[in-house]
Amino acid sequence: MLIIDTHTHAGPNWFEPIEMLVHQMELNGVSKALLVQHGMPAFGHYDHSYLYECRRRFPGKFALAVIVDTTSQDPLGDLERHKLEGAVGVRLTPDSRTPGEDKLSLWRKADELGMFITCMGNVEQFASDEFASIVSEFPDMPIIMEHLAGGGESSAFPQNGPGPSRPYDKFKKALTLSNYPNVYIKIHGLGEIVNRPNVLPQDFGFDFFDDVPPLVDMAKDSFGVERIMWGSDYPPVSGREGYRNALKGARENPVFSTSEEIEWVLGKSALKVINFD
Repeated sequence: MLIIDTHTHAGPNWFEPIEMLVHQMELNGVSKALLVQHGMPAFGHYDHSYLYECRRRFPGKFALAVIVDTTSQDPLGDLERHKLEGAVGVRLTPDSRTPGEDKLSLWRKADELGMFITCMGNVEQFASDEFASIVSEFPDMPIIMEHLAGGGESSAFPQNGPGPSRPYDKFKKALTLSNYPNVYIKIHGLGEIVNRPNVLPQDFGFDFFDDVPPLVDMAKDSFGVERIMWGSDYPPVSGREGYRNALKGARENPVFSTSEEIEWVLGKSALKVINFD
């Protein structure tokens, strides 16, 4: 089975060097990964030289999603230069805008260049009517909602406040974006949506947890397996359940009942969007 990790980070100034990710991938049978530049347009890291070096050192193993400084003198030119250098995606937020008359010019440029959007945000942003309006403007550009459309943020992003709670009204509204066939959703490790139990059994599994929220079930009901993709969120996942268990939490999730469904979630969906050549 081809396994693709659609959400990883590496860097010399933050997170781990690429060798640590390569080691985790080799230990766990992961063939390819998307390197997502850390941060977001408002306060990200805009020097991508290390990530391009990683891509050159490991041909065919990594694809690259960049971030663009929307306050630079030429953000559209910056994105075009990234495309020429080999980037295939750009990381935006639902409220990413560019100065000038056309606030969505960076989105339009990505669409023009044949790139995809990997989108980070909270469930409020993904559920907003404004974001749905943006999505509707770009029917041919793949847009991937990270971190279960903000559904995992109570554990992964505690600074944003609690994640969705029953009856999951905001999360359900965010999932209605599945009505647009170009929208995809990433699932990550269980550690993003459930807190670590006080007492740990010896072997990681779903019986670790008293109450796993049905967020992945709901995502599958809305998107189907062909628009769900797994991403480890390495290396932050190391502070949760760890890389191996994040993969196990997707591969052994009972919501994916057949080997064909697991193949889609762990690799085939990603290949529909991400070009590793």
